[in-house]
Amino acid sequence: MTYDYLIVGAGLFGSTFACEAAKRGKRVKVIDRRDHIAGNIYTENIEGMNVHKYGAHIFHTNNKGIWEYVNQFAEFNRYTNSPVANFKGEIYNMPFNMNTFNKLWGVVTPDEAKAKIEEQRKAANIDNPINLEEQAISLIGTDIYKKLVKGYTEKQWGRKATELPAFIIKRLPVRFTYDNNYFNDRYQGIPIGGYTQIVEKMLSSDLIDIELNVDFFDKKGEYLKEFPKIIYTGMIDRFFDFQYGELEYRSLEFETTVLNQENYQGNAVVNYTDAETPYTRIIEHKHFEYGNQPKTIITKEYPKNWNLGDEPYYPMNDKKNNEIFNKYQELANQVSNVIFGGRLGMYKYYDMHQVIGAALLVVEKEFN
Repeated sequence: MTYDYLIVGAGLFGSTFACEAAKRGKRVKVIDRRDHIAGNIYTENIEGMNVHKYGAHIFHTNNKGIWEYVNQFAEFNRYTNSPVANFKGEIYNMPFNMNTFNKLWGVVTPDEAKAKIEEQRKAANIDNPINLEEQAISLIGTDIYKKLVKGYTEKQWGRKATELPAFIIKRLPVRFTYDNNYFNDRYQGIPIGGYTQIVEKMLSSDLIDIELNVDFFDKKGEYLKEFPKIIYTGMIDRFFDFQYGELEYRSLEFETTVLNQENYQGNAVVNYTDAETPYTRIIEHKHFEYGNQPKTIITKEYPKNWNLGDEPYYPMNDKKNNEIFNKYQELANQVSNVIFGGRLGMYKYYDMHQVIGAALLVVEKEFN
């Protein structure tokens, strides 16, 4: 069999490219080292509920074109991401909004909330934030930082907040309205029936062949000779045999339990923001799709240090790692028959709509 492309990784980036290549008459082989397609957006139906196997995934975008593109593969419900923060039994709304400020300080109006935050900013005397702690305090004051940011963030990243770059916290929304919608994006929802179906439909063409439980590095040399073009979505440093050293990640462990009760926590996502609780959040999957099953399924999410061989989830985009990545990027630019993409190939945290958008840009460049 002669193929036009080998795609390494059956996640969203690789599957989007495969789908578009097949539409253009290209023959594609997709391999993945896991025993399933869909990468980290994989959902598995258990007890009638679609379980997000690799953490909560909520599709959201302001890009109408991306929204229309993904809707051709699934019907989305009207789910709105409104996580709850649990600090030692105290419950607060996320993102930080007037409900949060009222619960914390008793303030009622936006002006009262702004005045309280400004008072704490001035007391902290931070003019030019140089780390995550200073950036957070300058955004939302010391009270919210200590209760709802510090413990959660340090668990998630495995570092003190004073050792983390300021940019990590800049994407955290702060609102002076009574609005618990976490995202500002116009389009948002969960695919009815789970995410796996999206990738199944992307890869459904007769021009696409799929092989699972296949490690690219077992036959890397052969693949590079055999295929005219490769779309590689694995770790970029591993592709180049770690010649500049390993890029760092944070990893996760998931503990999923079926419970013989209808409703465990009343919300799809509850973040545990104290330092003592070992997990960062509990996901109750049925609430993503308004389930009314007699049982429920929860997943506790534990951050962990990453070692080679563990699943890499979050790139550690600090100065040191970004400098190493830039060296690998220079090498990648010199490899004419390999396109590097996705979260691991680009060493960048991507939301789902950004992955699709990045893949479609590669498609446009490749075929137009």
